[in-house]
Amino acid sequence: MGKQAKGDPNNQSNQITPTSNKNFAGIIITISILANVIILLLFFAPSIGYKGSVDFDITILPRFNAVFNSFTFIFLLAALIAIIKRNVKLHKRFIIAAFSTTMLFLVTYLSFHYLSPETSKYGGEGIIRSIYFFILITHSILAALIVPLALFTLVWGWTNQLKKHRKIARWTMPIWLYVSSTGVVVYLMMAPYY
Repeated sequence: MGKQAKGDPNNQSNQITPTSNKNFAGIIITISILANVIILLLFFAPSIGYKGSVDFDITILPRFNAVFNSFTFIFLLAALIAIIKRNVKLHKRFIIAAFSTTMLFLVTYLSFHYLSPETSKYGGEGIIRSIYFFILITHSILAALIVPLALFTLVWGWTNQLKKHRKIARWTMPIWLYVSSTGVVVYLMMAPYY
């Protein structure tokens, strides 16, 4: 994500010196584990959530989740287009925007599951129920996986470790696009049951 070099894009990693060769693996893995454990605890152990009364309609929080996921998807798509056009500066800005909306999503998601007295149940029937659970399960598994992938991709891009960045970004981008888009789909399918 550093200064753009002319010529063959595969030679960029040879022409741009990394600002760091560190992987930051310890920090990234710790953050990833903590984030996923907190989400799992709030989702599967509602007894640790908030026990007091809430003076507002908390079902607005899943709507915010969907809005933030929508923006993340748009920013990622724009970042992908920018890098295809070799506009590294614009790519970097859209990636920062995607991380920002993802962080806002995380705040509203955790807040909802902390404040909610119980987890809502999906009420659809028939084939739509199977489709919902397929989307939900793949979304959830890939959402857990995207945390370390996105962090490694960001760090390696930011530190100009471009060979590593490109290699992992080929996996990170499609998975993150899938997670952000299916987050919206899950909300739309679940909205009538909140």
